[in-house]
Amino acid sequence: MKALIWNKDGTLELVDKPIPQITDPNDAIVKVTMSSICTSDLHIISGCVPKAIPGTVLGHEFVGEVVETGSAVKNLKAGDRVSANCETFCGECFFCKRGYINNCINGGWKLGCSIDGCQAEYVRVPYANTGLTKLPENVTYKNALFVGDILASGYFGAEMCEVKKGDTIAVIGAGPVGLCAMQCAKLMGAGKIIAIDIDENRLKIAKDNGLCDVIINSSLHNTLDIVLSMTDNRGADGVVEAAGTKDTFRLSWEIARPNAIVGIVAMYEESQILPLPDMYGKNLTFKTGGVDAVHSRKLLEYISDDRLNTDFLISKEMKLSEIKDAYKIFANKGNGLLKIAITD
Repeated sequence: MKALIWNKDGTLELVDKPIPQITDPNDAIVKVTMSSICTSDLHIISGCVPKAIPGTVLGHEFVGEVVETGSAVKNLKAGDRVSANCETFCGECFFCKRGYINNCINGGWKLGCSIDGCQAEYVRVPYANTGLTKLPENVTYKNALFVGDILASGYFGAEMCEVKKGDTIAVIGAGPVGLCAMQCAKLMGAGKIIAIDIDENRLKIAKDNGLCDVIINSSLHNTLDIVLSMTDNRGADGVVEAAGTKDTFRLSWEIARPNAIVGIVAMYEESQILPLPDMYGKNLTFKTGGVDAVHSRKLLEYISDDRLNTDFLISKEMKLSEIKDAYKIFANKGNGLLKIAITD
């Protein structure tokens, strides 16, 4: 089969590899029908993910068809259409039983990082009972592509803010995760969504798709003044930080009202500092971490019921044979590009 691997020097190769085999009773083999490139893949190539193993097939965001299951897999059978969770988790350890699957002692972020991922024709999925979710009949592969990663991350960001009916939620970063966070915060009952970015194309996408009520280009306007003017000088009830820079980290707590929650789903390439004297008295709660994507079934139900839709995130479709070019295009992210779908 064809598969994309990365080398220690940061180069990519589309190579021929054997089709993966069942190695554990909890495994499933999935024929990949559609996958996507994630910013996390770029972090691996640039050397920012220490646990990533060179020579590994990249990719962790995909949908496909089950072709074989191990003897312990009871929820799925050959022929089932599935979406995959970006996290590998056993479902039985201390953290899994409490819903913190990102911290599974037997799993974590493995696919495309420390074991072969999905930017290939076939992929082996460990702990398939928990790592794969069967698609409802009316949900297409395209509809479900982002359920186990980008949509889950956006939902996680909104969930961390404990959205209450009528809340004003500010989302910093109108990339795929931020756009999903806006949509999910509205689903949870937010009364007003503020989208903040420096990319006019992405802000337009947020506005045109009805994901937000207000857009702010933070490179052109004083974001804090605008947010305060919209909230009776209080600040946002919750802030999702989905951009991941030093400036956006500071902005996240500056625009939050006293006693608000700041949910950080961004991945930073350098350490951030909490300037506690500057924020003293705001009584803020910070929540951070990798996505605990425990809601795949619920998200698929929302998609099935037309309450969520992420099709608009796909800016371009390319074949697996073109994936090296797709990486170049994705890395540049020009002309408002959000996500590239890789098809079989």
